[in-house]
Amino acid sequence: MTDRYAVLGNPIGHSKSPLIHSLFAQATGQDISYTAIETPLDRFNETVLGFRAGGGLGLNVSLPFKLQAFEIATEPSERARLAGAANCLKFDGERILADNFDGVGLVNDLQNNLGCLLAGKRVLLLGAGGATRGALLPIAAQRPALLAVANRTADKAHALQRDFAAHAQLNSGGFDDLAGQAFDVVINATSTGLTQEPLPLPAGVFAPGAIAYEMVYGKGLTPFLRQAQSTGVSTVADGVGMLVEQAAEAFAWWRGVRPESGPVIQRLTVPLD
Repeated sequence: MTDRYAVLGNPIGHSKSPLIHSLFAQATGQDISYTAIETPLDRFNETVLGFRAGGGLGLNVSLPFKLQAFEIATEPSERARLAGAANCLKFDGERILADNFDGVGLVNDLQNNLGCLLAGKRVLLLGAGGATRGALLPIAAQRPALLAVANRTADKAHALQRDFAAHAQLNSGGFDDLAGQAFDVVINATSTGLTQEPLPLPAGVFAPGAIAYEMVYGKGLTPFLRQAQSTGVSTVADGVGMLVEQAAEAFAWWRGVRPESGPVIQRLTVPLD
């Protein structure tokens, strides 16, 4: 019997998740169906419970429902709890398990695909929203020399520092506070990759040999990546690898087998130009 999975979001037509999980299933011999469900903004819980009642076994959750996915869970993981958001649900009877694989996907892409080991590096996350919250613990677990969060509104970055104080040592502040500092890994977790807005980053924020990583994928050279290149950064990447790697984590959680991510990343990669 074919097992059912899906991704929920609004809008959802752009989602690559059905293709990704179809490729994973083919490669691993798993008998699953995977669909995209555009969910009305006021019917998230109803859609989740209806999918479960119809025999569905798990869901990926896209924007804008990650906070609601965390709230509906009966057993959220520690990662999901600290992020306050979940991007994956698994059903076990009446239990609704939730996890957040975004940060794990980011770390796997940086280290396994891009060859950027985070241990001992100076790492900067731009933005203090849900994307950053999901990334902090997996990055901190790699023991960087410094982990910093900067946001347009410094108070939001400081709030993250307080929230994660028991789990990670963070530096926090506004973009102006970055003056005079240089980082080996700079990750744009803001929405500016979608809006094509530049970030007011001070000169010198990219250390020699740095990598610039844009969480948004499929948008070519965003203003953030162009800014990095203009300062001499030669290694730039978008979030396609993060997308595929977090999907691989979800697939392994659901099915007990981890698919190879490399061929799928290669298939989905859009040239950065």
